[in-house]
Amino acid sequence: MHFYAVIDTNVIVSALFKPDSVPGKILNHALNGKIIPLFHEIIFAEYYDVIKRPKFKFSQERIDRILKSVIERGKFIDAKEYDEEMPDPKDKIFYWVTLTAREEVEAYLVTGNLKHFPIKPFIVTPREMLEILGEED
Repeated sequence: MHFYAVIDTNVIVSALFKPDSVPGKILNHALNGKIIPLFHEIIFAEYYDVIKRPKFKFSQERIDRILKSVIERGKFIDAKEYDEEMPDPKDKIFYWVTLTAREEVEAYLVTGNLKHFPIKPFIVTPREMLEILGEED
């Protein structure tokens, strides 16, 4: 069984820093197929722009490998716009992709910053997503 999820950039960055962490387990599931990553070109551009920042010191090879895997294993969503207040409007594309996907499948938004999004049962932390997957951390 697999699950669909939009993975917030902060989860990807945390996973790259600590592959054995809870966010690392989420990224691993996205790369091995248990989680089908959902994305949009704006999300993908943010992933790339953030993780290539010199302060993170990730190698270009590692960045390319991870992002290529996300594209290969993921699903592009042509997100609809929704008229709903957002605590952090710059993160609206993550929410919109999740809502659009939820019209067809059960999808989650996995984030380390719950305060950036409306309170919804499908917006979860990495630890909560592991519980949904039936795992302990």
